[in-house]
Amino acid sequence: MADAELIPHARNREDASQALGVDAEMLWPKAVTDRLKTGTDREIVHSYPYRSACPSTVWSDLIADSTRDLFFAGYTNYFLWTQQPAFSATLRAKASAGCRIRFLLGDPECDVTLQREEVEDVPLTVSTRIRITLGELAKLGPVEGVETRFSAVQDAASHIALSVFRFDDEALVTPHLARLVGHDSPLLHLERHGEGGMFDRFAEHAEEIWTRATPV
Repeated sequence: MADAELIPHARNREDASQALGVDAEMLWPKAVTDRLKTGTDREIVHSYPYRSACPSTVWSDLIADSTRDLFFAGYTNYFLWTQQPAFSATLRAKASAGCRIRFLLGDPECDVTLQREEVEDVPLTVSTRIRITLGELAKLGPVEGVETRFSAVQDAASHIALSVFRFDDEALVTPHLARLVGHDSPLLHLERHGEGGMFDRFAEHAEEIWTRATPV
């Protein structure tokens, strides 16, 4: 009996389908499904070896399309104002429309921040990048629906190692590598397709840190 799991090489499948006058997909449908994302794999929309390789339009489109929850859980978040035109005006408009907006920042004076500065050894330090964000949020002023917190001391190491940016049911996630700054670390674009998938795992990570964070 033929093995139903045995799939010939692509060239052999093509030769056989031509000889029989039928599509190769009809003879070996599993070859098609094996090429398609299934289950939780579908939640990975795209991956980038560098965060900087992700087009700024991806960020702007995700922000524009969000209606319920914008959660910026990067450690510094400062690049949002440098890469997104009129970002503060966008935040005001989103909040006015009823979107919840949260910024989870690292404490610029905590030991984890200072240690990371030594590791990165770049002129634009971690604490400086956090203070840039705080300055922009101060200029934004008190806006109903916009919240800012510092991650707790016990969560700082976990927070600085993984940035999660949530846009309703999509997210951009950056695991920070060794001494690399955020834009040099890889990025995953995720979209939720069910419970317990990649999106939920990273979203729950950010939510847990948020629950213990201190309001700014």
